[in-house]
Order: sequence, then structure tokens, then C-alpha cells
Amino acid sequence: MNQYNEYSPLLQIAIRDSKNAFVSQEKLDKEWKNLRFHAMPYINHANAEFDSFRQLLKQTGADIIDLPASDNLTLDSIYPRDSTLICPKGIIVCNMGRSTRTPEATINMSTYESYGHTVAGRIVSPGTLEGGDFIWIDEHHAAVGLGPRTNQEGINQLRAILGAGVDLHVVPLPDPDHPDDVLHLMSIISPIDKDLVLIYRPFMPDAFVEWLSNLGIDCVEVPEDEYLTMGCNVLAISPRRVIMLANLPGVKLVLEQQGCQVYTYQGLDISRKGEGGPTCLTRPLIRG
Repeated sequence: MNQYNEYSPLLQIAIRDSKNAFVSQEKLDKEWKNLRFHAMPYINHANAEFDSFRQLLKQTGADIIDLPASDNLTLDSIYPRDSTLICPKGIIVCNMGRSTRTPEATINMSTYESYGHTVAGRIVSPGTLEGGDFIWIDEHHAAVGLGPRTNQEGINQLRAILGAGVDLHVVPLPDPDHPDDVLHLMSIISPIDKDLVLIYRPFMPDAFVEWLSNLGIDCVEVPEDEYLTMGCNVLAISPRRVIMLANLPGVKLVLEQQGCQVYTYQGLDISRKGEGGPTCLTRPLIRG
């Protein structure tokens, strides 16, 4: 039975590796500036980093689904979290807030359908919704970020698909520095266990912290000096076992003090340059 949270053991997970997303140095040269990557990734470095990241996922024993390359995809397709959501009724196909990413949802969904997944619903214009703006707390509680990539109409459609049995908490997000930049809900919170989340407190509305507290969830905070280097982007592979970027000693210490087992990867080219950490690089499909 699929568990609807962000921390139960991974059983099936989808990725699009750098070979299928970045494809070539020529493609990287052409696209990185327009997509507002911080710097140009190098294909050989990216492929080596992704191979190491894949090994961490393989060690979980989860079934790994490799998403294909396509001429209709940009470099951003290395981050499959955003194109779909998982819910008890099936997969919700998102309408991406960044127009260059629109084809990702349909392309990714066709692969998921080949593995037996069905469509629960689709977010349609003028609604926008991205998967990085959504987290499950448990089967009856979820949160969604209202911001530059997910609008109120998208949230209304999401609420209708999820149904009355899900308490959906809306979290207003701060505006990014540039309208094309991204600040997802998962930029400020990463669930670690049923009673533990990692947060960046300055961007967390008090009402959201109170809602979590009422659900019996404790918050631990990302050190201020490690937030901009993606310290709050942590993927739980099972309760209190996590994958995160290397060179974040403060975050690592905070998590280890909470009894977490921490695995790290070097992600300069696949993560930091494109602002997509381990949660962004993955779309968990089944947790058990």
C-alpha cells in the first residue's frame, strides 16, 4: 500500500539523469543562461555527479524508473519532482508555472502510465501548480505553496481532485528576487519523519508552523549561512535516513543530533547551478 508522506521507505522513484536531461555540452551552452542557472554546468562533471547520486538511490532498494530524453525538454527536466503529484487516486498532472517546462508533465506521465500508474486529474490553465510546492504530511494532511509557480486557481483545482478528506494547508511564499526564479514550498521545508521537519524559519509563516505543531511535528532549523547553498533541500529515503548535498556541515549536524543517518553527494553541476537539490532530482512514486 502506498504511503502518502515524504519520509516512508522509498519503493519506486523516477529520475531523469543528466545524460537524458542535459544531453550534451552544446545543449548546456545554449540553454543555461535563459533558464537562469547560476553558472554553466559541464556535462562530464554532471554525469559523474549523477552516477554517484544514482548509487545512493540504488542502495535504498527502490525500483528506479529512468525518464527518457526528448527534443521537447529543457535542462530543467533533470528535476522531475515538479511535473506531477502523487495522490491516493493516482497521479495529478501539473500545469507548470514556467512555460518552458510545460511539455515535461505529458512526457513524464506517459512513462508512468507504462508502469501502471493512472491519471487522477490534470491542472489546466489558468491554473498553475508545480510539484515542488506540495508536500504530504500524512494521507489526510498536506500543504501547498502559493507563489510564483503555483497560483490560487491551481490550488482550487488541486483541492477538488484531492477531495474533502484531505486538509490542505495553503502556505503563502515570499516573492523571489527575479520573476523567473523559483522559490518552492520545498525550498523552505523538508519532512524527515512523521514528527520531524527541517525548515528555514525566516520564510515560514507562523500559521504554518502552528499547523505543523498541532499535528505533533517538531521543526529543526537550517543554519542561516547554509540556506542559500540549498541546506533545506533534503530527501528522506526512510524515516530519519536522508540524502542531502555535501558541504553543509551545519545541516548535517542538526539532523544527526535528531538521530538521522545522513548520506551526501557532490552536486555542483546537477544541483547547485540549477537550484535543484535531491528532492527536485526525484519523483517518489511509491513509498511503503
